[in-house]
Amino acid sequence: MSQQTTPFDCSDTHPACRILRSASRESGVTDPGNLPFMLCPPQATTAALLVHGFTGTPWEMRPLADFLADAGIASLSIRLPGHGTTPEDLAGRRWQEWLSSVEDGYQILSDEFTSVYGMGMSTGCLLLLALAATERFSGLVLFSPYLRIRHKLAAHAGWVRWLRPYYLKQTREEFQIRYYDRKPVAGIHQINLLIKSLRRRLADISCPVMAFNGEDDRTVDAMSSFELMGLLNSKVRIHTLYGPDVPHVLTLDGNPCRGSMFAQTAQFVQAIDRSRLPRRSR
Repeated sequence: MSQQTTPFDCSDTHPACRILRSASRESGVTDPGNLPFMLCPPQATTAALLVHGFTGTPWEMRPLADFLADAGIASLSIRLPGHGTTPEDLAGRRWQEWLSSVEDGYQILSDEFTSVYGMGMSTGCLLLLALAATERFSGLVLFSPYLRIRHKLAAHAGWVRWLRPYYLKQTREEFQIRYYDRKPVAGIHQINLLIKSLRRRLADISCPVMAFNGEDDRTVDAMSSFELMGLLNSKVRIHTLYGPDVPHVLTLDGNPCRGSMFAQTAQFVQAIDRSRLPRRSR
């Protein structure tokens, strides 16, 4: 299944995105849908940095990118190291490598666009928050943010990884090319280290933040998102908890509230951009 192109797709023409895609291919990414991508509507001055979740790929952020492009918002969806390749590749990665790729994406957009927003899915939220402690995002939109993973052994991944390097998680057949069905426990350990580091920096984040979680999240503790939001220093904090029909991955069509959620996301960005426009004197 190849990634669908749109009139706004500049993935193979934008120099920086071309470099990201080439590097991904050299790292072992074979399916085009799992490569980084960039959408650039004409005259766009605002862009979103899109960051996928643990064991996922940029593909899961494509529906959001298409919606934003129709609203005149550009986007760059990066690929975290170890993703879209093999579980063994991911098992050898550190969270600092993931953060470095997010930093590279931010730099690409900040050099070209007036406003840059961060939008992440699950662990992608944590990485954007870590970067927002030092860089100036215009705002953040977090899909399934968390501070705790639900699996009972997740907190002990540091030693479990030596006894059980991988755990199996059944993946729908059509998603097997997008997500690993063998999850490296070493990666969970890296997430734990990321959360430990991030907790100390959440109070340094002051940009506007909008977050969404679902009660049917079976991957992370959705309620821990309230703790996360409470630790931020942002004056604007908007948090929506959807009901028991909404799962973990909010950007795909399994989320029945996806359409309204995307609309809220675009309105959030547009409202912030409007508030920053200089007022005309009478």
